[in-house]
Amino acid sequence: MQLIIGDRHVIPETIRRIAGGVEAVLKGEALSALIDATFVGGATIEVLGGDLDRRPMAVEAIRMAGAETRVTLVCAGPAPQLA
Repeated sequence: MQLIIGDRHVIPETIRRIAGGVEAVLKGEALSALIDATFVGGATIEVLGGDLDRRPMAVEAIRMAGAETRVTLVCAGPAPQLA
């Protein structure tokens, strides 16, 4: 699984499925994109791949420990229908 944040394709350091969403470790540009989308707004966050493919996500938690930032994303609705 990967993330789409706005118009950016983001590959997390690690990502794992949790109940209701995913938990990902983000660094550098990936983390900056997520923080901008969360606090500045205007950009969507979606999962790419797996059983959550194209599902919109909302940031539930951002935890920093040492050199690692772990982000919890939860489903925020159904995947959009393809035309």
